[in-house]
Amino acid sequence: MVHCFLINTVCPVSALEAGDSRVLFSRVFGPDDASQDEALSAEERRALQRDKLLLVARQVLSSVTLSREASGRGPTEGVAAAAAATDEATALQEADSGVQRLRAGDPFPGERSVLWLAVQSLAFSLVCLPHENLLLAEGTLRSLARHCLEHLRLLGHGSEVLLKVDRIDFLLSKLLPHGQLLFLNHRFTQSLEKDIAAYMAK
Repeated sequence: MVHCFLINTVCPVSALEAGDSRVLFSRVFGPDDASQDEALSAEERRALQRDKLLLVARQVLSSVTLSREASGRGPTEGVAAAAAATDEATALQEADSGVQRLRAGDPFPGERSVLWLAVQSLAFSLVCLPHENLLLAEGTLRSLARHCLEHLRLLGHGSEVLLKVDRIDFLLSKLLPHGQLLFLNHRFTQSLEKDIAAYMAK
């Protein structure tokens, strides 16, 4: 099962310090880790969850930066080069990707795997429970990122993710219902594509 999905920045943002990241969208599936602690208020639980997701975003940012530097590019060099081509499909093909393991307690109580896909200035990530099928998770992550880029134009100037939350939620309900990874055959994939295209055309 997937614990959560998030979209965060992976390039310098003027309002942030160097090495920091902004979580633009997140969706946690299943009960929150802190929900069992009755000593915490609802606001404290939300703040704790927000801090955990921000820590994941920072770790993804660090991995993306290392990956881009290892390939001979600076942290923003790939973004500038890709920005010249506004074609989302091209940007997705040139995306950096990776997987990393989060140890128990860092920041979740149990061990987790994080799959990330960095497209220009954005990273799309799935935080998965241990022993999850990572190949299936990678396919789902790429599909989510592709639909977000194609239908929501997240790479465009002035694109505001917060105004498109309902559409991202719809994509998650179709491609990752309740955090469950789906094995899709060709016919079911075609049906999903039609449903998504019809909804996004509204």
